[in-house]
Amino acid sequence: MMTSVCSTASAGGIAFGGCAGSRGAANCVVRWGEAGDPYIRVVPEPAGDAERSQSAERDRKWEQRCKPVIAQDRYGVPRYEYAAAGCEFGVIQ
Repeated sequence: MMTSVCSTASAGGIAFGGCAGSRGAANCVVRWGEAGDPYIRVVPEPAGDAERSQSAERDRKWEQRCKPVIAQDRYGVPRYEYAAAGCEFGVIQ
C-alpha cells in the first residue's frame, strides 16, 4: 500500500507527504515548505546606497575578471563560458 498527499496550507506554504507499508506496519512522513519552485532562489535587493554600491563594484570586478559569454554547446544549448576558473560559482579573487 502506498498513498501520497499534497495540499496547500496557510501562509503560502505547502505540505507534501505519504505513507508506505502493509497491514499492521506502515511508515508515514510529511514535509512542509514554501509554495513555489524550489529551484528558484530569491535574492533580496541591497538595503541601502552603501550596500548597493558595494554590490555594483563586486559585480564589476567579477565581469572584468570572468568575461562571461554565452555560446552554444555541441547540442545547440546556450551555455555560459568564462575566462577564469571558479567564475561559474561567482568566485572573486
